[in-house]
Amino acid sequence: MADRSRRTFLTFLVAAPTLAIATGVGADALAPSSAEGAVPTPPAPADILDLGDVLILAGKPTSGMLVLEMDEEGTAHFRLPRAEVGQGLTTAVAMLVAEELDVPLHSVKVRLDDARPELLFNQLTGSSNSIRSLYDPIRRTAAAARSRMVATAARDWGVDPDRLSVSKGTVTAPDGRETSYARLAVAAAGRTTERLSPAQSEPKAESEHTLVGTPTSRIDARAIVTGRQKYTLDLDVPGAKPAMVRRPPTLGGTVESVANEAAVRAMPGVLDVVVIPTGVAVVAETFGQALEAKDALDVRWRKGTVDALSDDDIRGKLRAAALPFVVPPLLTKHLDADFDFAFASHAPLETNSAVADVREGGATIWSGLKSPIVALQTIARELGLPQDKVTVHVVQAGGSFGRRLFFDGALEAARISQKSGRPVRLMWSRIDDMRHGRMRPATHHKIRATYALNNVLTFEHRVAAVETDLRHGLGEIITANAAHLPVAGNASIAQSLFLTTVKSPYNFGVTTQLLNEVPLRMPTASWRSVYSANTRGAEEIVVDELARRMGRDPVAFRRSFLKTARQRAVLDKAASAGDWGREMPEGHAQGIAFHDEYKSCTACLVEIDARDPKKPRVTKAVIAVDVGRPVNPRGLEAQMLGGLTDAISTTLRAGLHIDKGLPLEGSYSQFHYARQKDTPPDVEIHVMPADGEPGGAGELGVPAAVGAIANAYARATGTRPRSFPVNFDVDFTPFPR
Repeated sequence: MADRSRRTFLTFLVAAPTLAIATGVGADALAPSSAEGAVPTPPAPADILDLGDVLILAGKPTSGMLVLEMDEEGTAHFRLPRAEVGQGLTTAVAMLVAEELDVPLHSVKVRLDDARPELLFNQLTGSSNSIRSLYDPIRRTAAAARSRMVATAARDWGVDPDRLSVSKGTVTAPDGRETSYARLAVAAAGRTTERLSPAQSEPKAESEHTLVGTPTSRIDARAIVTGRQKYTLDLDVPGAKPAMVRRPPTLGGTVESVANEAAVRAMPGVLDVVVIPTGVAVVAETFGQALEAKDALDVRWRKGTVDALSDDDIRGKLRAAALPFVVPPLLTKHLDADFDFAFASHAPLETNSAVADVREGGATIWSGLKSPIVALQTIARELGLPQDKVTVHVVQAGGSFGRRLFFDGALEAARISQKSGRPVRLMWSRIDDMRHGRMRPATHHKIRATYALNNVLTFEHRVAAVETDLRHGLGEIITANAAHLPVAGNASIAQSLFLTTVKSPYNFGVTTQLLNEVPLRMPTASWRSVYSANTRGAEEIVVDELARRMGRDPVAFRRSFLKTARQRAVLDKAASAGDWGREMPEGHAQGIAFHDEYKSCTACLVEIDARDPKKPRVTKAVIAVDVGRPVNPRGLEAQMLGGLTDAISTTLRAGLHIDKGLPLEGSYSQFHYARQKDTPPDVEIHVMPADGEPGGAGELGVPAAVGAIANAYARATGTRPRSFPVNFDVDFTPFPR
């Protein structure tokens, strides 16, 4: 770090501008469908202001507080106030910086920024919001850096900066003189009086982009596949000793007593045994010794929070909690359908982990965190330290899918370090991560649609869900504390999130989508696509069944009710590229579905082999996606492929069984996430032409794929699946509690 500081000469800290904010939607977004006779559906809240819009507005005051550094070698160093958890964000950000600076991509280095409480709501990674919120601020920061370099060269040469050009990090004058960013960095750092060119200070027009919009491989790909990428437990923190935690036999259990603490302390390599709110931690010289010692602990446990509950009990509570329909099916034809979706593990490849060094006067934490500000603030409060005495380093993580919105590993590591009086390296075992980690809540869905004269007149969807824990708030302590309020705290945030994400893309007359959550004290968290994966997935199944009831082809039916030309173009692309309607052998079928969220939309067509309904396999997938302006189309393709794989897993086989207060699944061998053999050998992803501002991508891919897979399974088997995953047997021997 000392060497890095010595070589850094120019730092841009761009202050946030003052903006007048107006919120609205384009005319086409609310225009009635061109389909003859479709009953228009008024815009849902998410059509007018979605969750991404809310987060962007909340972060506006600090959106310009980005740090870009140029060093004497001409390398740009950008500090990214978001987390990289495998979604390819660092690559997209490096592309934006390189584009505006006019430098090669390899000349941009992106590192994850430490927790910065001054950013307030602007360091939360989630809700498909990172590129949407950073696109303009990053471009303006890099454009300002480029302008400063040009102005420095112009002053040295005595020419008008507007007459200079930049290419590949080299500034060129009309007479052929050239100088590099590397040479200019030192001079630019010491000057503040150059005349900056307004033209050079503005971001490029999108039509001038040469890198942004071009499919680009990840900048960290080689490091990942060769094992050189540093994750939390790869960090060399002096003196940090391995730690593991013995956890209770049921969710939410706490320690009453430890019967054999002295014997465990005497085991080889054991350095300490400490009790924390979530269990008993063992600190040892090696992880093997810590694992052996924590398994040897004889702990007496207090009851957990849901000890009496198993799957059937929870399912009964959800069905009882589903709100009633408003429209009675008296004068029109109607379709009613109920659906159940199981709990699901986030199952990131890297289990929960953190390194903590807590001293008397301060603390330093390292972990993969998507809400590092509230992590810092909470840890400081727990340790009794001022916030400015706690440093939280954000480390690249091996997966998240919503899991790392919570910082429970970092908090545990801090508690263990403080009690043990030494730095520790905490690792959750795979069993711990699967059973005691966060999970997607189980949900129950009731849908009623009424129809007549080739129109859908009403569409009612009632969602009952185990409460999704949103107590990380908007990434800082104020909204996190609000979510902890006993009266309507978490529930209010949940309702707001539901209303600003879930919407129907169809003109289905009077459409209502309502959520009621059951506040069971379980370790839940937002799972990829949050409410939309199950909610919109179930709706797309009903859309197929409505088409059949009304004697319509599923694609033609959707096309006639979609609200916008943009949506229809995406559906048409998937249907044509996937050869919708082609003849299929017996036991094989196609399925299709559509989804619109976060200013983006997608259609997914799949083909399935369900000759053996207990072992179905998706054999082909064709996805069309429109995200407005994709920064890295190759990264977008990866996001959609990941969403497809999540949908294959949780629609066909992957879920968590709850048995007397604890998930039965404790490993990948038991939580049946899709393997290579389960993924389609033929996948086509079609990215629609760039137009407008970037939309969200991370949450987009799952809902349409869920609907498409379920619809294909129904057509192939002649059944109508109502419970997911469709094959959900306990075909394993659970690990001991």
